[in-house]
Amino acid sequence: MPECFPPPLAIPFEMAWILAAVTVISLWAISLWRVLCGFSCFPSKPAFLPSSGSGKKRNVLLVVAHPDDESMFFAPTILFLTSEGHNLHILCMSTGNAEGVGNVRKEELYRACVVLKIPLQHVKILDHPELQDGFNNRWDHKLLSTIIEDEIKIMLLSDNSQRNMEAWELISTSILRKYSGPVDIWFSILCSLSSGRQMYCIPNSLPRKSYLAMAEHESQWVWFRKLFVLFSSYTYTNTLRKINF
Repeated sequence: MPECFPPPLAIPFEMAWILAAVTVISLWAISLWRVLCGFSCFPSKPAFLPSSGSGKKRNVLLVVAHPDDESMFFAPTILFLTSEGHNLHILCMSTGNAEGVGNVRKEELYRACVVLKIPLQHVKILDHPELQDGFNNRWDHKLLSTIIEDEIKIMLLSDNSQRNMEAWELISTSILRKYSGPVDIWFSILCSLSSGRQMYCIPNSLPRKSYLAMAEHESQWVWFRKLFVLFSSYTYTNTLRKINF
């Protein structure tokens, strides 16, 4: 007599969708909880940008291309540095005048910096004729280097105690990671802990600040940028890599 086997368990199509949705929501919630746990870098040792031996905080120059880059991409780093008491300066290389609203965007950047607790006297916005915004405009790398070097020299002259200079870059992720929201925290932590180069993952325990800062850029605050800030991993974490030079 042939053996009888029970029929394979079939999961209804609707149930599969429900399970997938619950899994995604749970992963998002757990990841967001991890991000909100507080300001802490990975790895924790050696510390990222430690204070000098005398306890004096450091001068930090953040270079961005256009107004709104600081809110869309660098909010986790900015909020971490200001929470640590470092003297953060922003150098914006253009007014973002591609649509003829450069002066408006300058004022929006100042308002966003108020939200991010950056002193306005630490914000410098350039309007160089060879560094104009636009898809067809190519910027001269040598000119950029010269301007940035000059700005660093000014900072060093204002603080004779700071001679240990470091350079860091924000790591650009794949499109899948870029729009994974807080879920990317796990990939960022893994990359920072396993990389052969010096890297740090900086979570943003105040992601709402990113949204509020970006909202000050009213001329740019259209529906797809609202979605970008909500789903972008840059809202929830930054991964910085040290530049060796």
